[in-house]
Amino acid sequence: MSIERAPFGATGHESTRTIFGGAALWTDDVARPDRALDLLLQYEVNHIDTAASYGESERMVGRWMGRHRDRFFLATKTGDRTYEGARDEFRRSLDRLRVDHVDLLQMHCLIDSNEWTTAMGDGGALEALIEAREAGLTRFLGVTGHGLNAPTMHRRSLERFPFDSILVPYNAPLMQLADYAASFEALIALCRARNVAVQTIKAIARRPKPEGAEGYTTWYEPLMVQEDVDCAVSWVLRRPGAFLNTVGDVDLLPLVLDAAARYGHEAAPTDREMAEFMASRKMSPIFPAQFG
Repeated sequence: MSIERAPFGATGHESTRTIFGGAALWTDDVARPDRALDLLLQYEVNHIDTAASYGESERMVGRWMGRHRDRFFLATKTGDRTYEGARDEFRRSLDRLRVDHVDLLQMHCLIDSNEWTTAMGDGGALEALIEAREAGLTRFLGVTGHGLNAPTMHRRSLERFPFDSILVPYNAPLMQLADYAASFEALIALCRARNVAVQTIKAIARRPKPEGAEGYTTWYEPLMVQEDVDCAVSWVLRRPGAFLNTVGDVDLLPLVLDAAARYGHEAAPTDREMAEFMASRKMSPIFPAQFG
């Protein structure tokens, strides 16, 4: 089974609705990217999202680009907030990725107000992103964010500049928080009106990571049984136009891709079924209140 595709905002690219999250390739264990690539090719995933701060991820993805660059819409991120810092970090990203351009360059986790002012002001990172686009080093620009205030900050960013995409947390436990849900829906309405691509993260997050927990590489406790992953993934994908960025653990990647490939062939959970599911799995929001 292949994964459904949809227009990635106004970019003209038809992306698989499940995007490979490069954080899963944090280490330099070459067996991990080889296993991930096999899965991406098997499920015909055509969109990769990585970042300069994802450990060895860019280098690992770069190992694929010589043979497979034309298969993938390639996105990376800079976390530096100044013009010079973002420019130089992106140049290093191109070297690590072994490409002369990417398709999407994003400002990474822009949720702090002071950092936002720096990045969006004179001499800020936004100037470096615009320059990269004008030089043909990227085709599109985006902004990403973690935490409870990400939707609010993204709306602020979109009012400042016409970004092509955003990336935001989205799962059933988070949407039980009234303030977050309201802010998220306001962001989605703005993105829909402006044809901005919406990427979502943390689809299979179960709850905050228990102290001493082992067996997975995510910083939260994920759902780890196929039936559970199916429920969480289909709940996200039932939102029209939303893209789901996969999990930061290669061992869980097959579960997410399998669930995404079967989406549309099996019924997504209703709101009542999802509420019962969350209660039975003891799910809760992974972001602490102070993130907001």
